[in-house]
Amino acid sequence: MASSDTLPLTPPADSGDGFDIVTTYRRFLREDPDMTMPVAAIESLVVLLSQTEPTTASELMDILAKTVAELKKGVKNSISLSAGCDMFQRFVLRNIQEYGDWEACRRHLVKNGGLFLQRAKASRYKIAEFGLPFIQDDDTILIHSYSRAVTELLLLAARRHIRFRVFVTESRPTVEGLLSAKTLREHGIPVRVIVDGAVGWAIQKVDKVFVGAEGVAESGGIINRVGTYQIAVLAKDSNTPLYVVAESHKFVRLFPLSPFDLPNENPAASTFTTEQEDDEVQSSPLLDFTSDNLITALITDIGVLTPSGVSEELIKMWYD
Repeated sequence: MASSDTLPLTPPADSGDGFDIVTTYRRFLREDPDMTMPVAAIESLVVLLSQTEPTTASELMDILAKTVAELKKGVKNSISLSAGCDMFQRFVLRNIQEYGDWEACRRHLVKNGGLFLQRAKASRYKIAEFGLPFIQDDDTILIHSYSRAVTELLLLAARRHIRFRVFVTESRPTVEGLLSAKTLREHGIPVRVIVDGAVGWAIQKVDKVFVGAEGVAESGGIINRVGTYQIAVLAKDSNTPLYVVAESHKFVRLFPLSPFDLPNENPAASTFTTEQEDDEVQSSPLLDFTSDNLITALITDIGVLTPSGVSEELIKMWYD
């Protein structure tokens, strides 16, 4: 893992006459397919810090706020990204409050921004260790779509010689479940891909469900790929535990009560037409919301939490 001294601190060549946060963010995701959206956002903001020379703390916070707003506007599905931005802004604000000397504070931020980023990147491996006791020999596991954190947990279990099998949902309309199936099979894990509508058929054979999250709300509910909610309802009905596997940098200060409280990246999903469309699933929603009462526990890099524990951790992050 790169140290703070080796972080890429130059903007992309096509950034124009200023620092282009959206281009920088997309470059990080393109260069590292395993990087999550919040980490890419944090890394982009670390680059911004290294190239910005504000004269006061208030000027820095203003630059950060404007840059974060630009990034959120330029990227679809910005919920996960927002969590990383909010956490980094809090990190900067906390450091500013601890330093009376502005120039010393700025040097400290540039140096420790890299360390902050390293911890965020390492979180997936800590999650796998925390989640390992939840997987037993002869388990049949159901996963949905593709989650790097869930995949890392399952691969660690396989490396520890735990024998299990996995149902993987196809996950329309993105069909990201096929990537999950390919990755697990490449590591010798037996997989059966099922269409999303077959979860009700499979759930009686399932011992536990693992899902990732695009964002974890203040209530302990999760925002994730569409289809997660219906899986959670079926798991609850069949008394099958459902575990959310997610990094703490995805904890986001949102309190949705339903999927219609989420930022709507595709307004066409809620419209109706009498006309035949070329691609009938193109307007499908990509995300849904699963409430905390359907979740057994959250396996995170700061430990295994109950859904109610998420709000406590957010309070610690922002106000301690």
